[in-house]
Amino acid sequence: MNRKRVVIAGLGDVGVLTAIRLSPHADVVGVSAKPALVSGQELGLRLSRPRDWARDYWVPFDRFRRLDGVRIVQAELTGVDLPTRTVFARRSDGATVAEPYDALVISTGVSSGFWRRPTLQSPAEIGTDLNAAHERLAAAGSVIVVGGGAAAVSSAFNMAVTWPDKRIDLYFPGPDALIGYHPRTWQRIRHRLTDLGVGIHPRHRAALPDGVPCDEVTGEPVHWSTGQAPARAEAVLWAIGRVRPNTEWLPPDLLDERGFVPVTPDLRVPGQRGVFAVGDVAATDPLRSSARNGGDALVARNVLAEFAGRPMRSYRAPVRRWGSLLGVQRNGLEVFLPTGHAFRFPAWSVERVVMPWVVRWGMYRGVRHNDPFGYAGVSTSSADES
Repeated sequence: MNRKRVVIAGLGDVGVLTAIRLSPHADVVGVSAKPALVSGQELGLRLSRPRDWARDYWVPFDRFRRLDGVRIVQAELTGVDLPTRTVFARRSDGATVAEPYDALVISTGVSSGFWRRPTLQSPAEIGTDLNAAHERLAAAGSVIVVGGGAAAVSSAFNMAVTWPDKRIDLYFPGPDALIGYHPRTWQRIRHRLTDLGVGIHPRHRAALPDGVPCDEVTGEPVHWSTGQAPARAEAVLWAIGRVRPNTEWLPPDLLDERGFVPVTPDLRVPGQRGVFAVGDVAATDPLRSSARNGGDALVARNVLAEFAGRPMRSYRAPVRRWGSLLGVQRNGLEVFLPTGHAFRFPAWSVERVVMPWVVRWGMYRGVRHNDPFGYAGVSTSSADES
């Protein structure tokens, strides 16, 4: 019996997990602009402790044991021909790639700031970008973080932990940050930030005039549409949630008014046989939560169910966001529940149980030793070694 071919468009967090789940059952082709999993998670760790972040969130594809049977094409997606069931892409040398499919999984995610971009990059370019942002912030005596989501809050917290002598201020538009999480979560983290000396500035909505590069660390004063005086710091980190779906390569009639991919409850694209979408690019619910709540397992199951003619299952979105917000710290890893309560894995268990067994073997089915900085031939600044 001939095995079906599945093309996974985008190998970010959810794309890699989907490929791992499908690889024993189908011929899987992954199309990725990067030569590795370069996660959009844990921005705070990425900026303040890039070597620690890279160990778990920048993983070359050849480190994943269950991707050994997956053919990975590093190329930029350029289009899809739905009638002939073919995906098109372009390599860095300009060569055109055409990949036929029996099923297509769209998992191209979103662009957000300088840390989530769908551009073609080499390992050295990834490392250069990683170090550049870290060194820019390390050299600043004062930092403003603009935004009230998880990326902004995590960044303010982790920079305050790493650089206790640095003045750090967090500005956000509402009365509270972390909208979408239980209010108890923000209350708990706000106290932590205050204890670290982070300035908390609610009800500050940034005015974004033309020419402000909100996808870079800047140094200009921040003006507020809510009437407050401009705020100044040596470095300004913009984490305002201006996400843009990476769907320029898709036909407009597959997209909603914001450019995301509408899906049915079983994660299929309406009216398109064998086409699925999952992760931040899929308009499953207002939080697009299939990126974080088992969407990879469900879409993989439903792809195989379609091949076999079996019933599919529906995705059920959680009411509130939950999970780790601050990343691994010296005292362990804290996970916030949908109720706003939290539990902590002690540091020893994170190092000996959670990462090696729960994550690398349980989630990823085996990850070989990972040293992406050695892989890229670059090194971090001395600030990261402290």
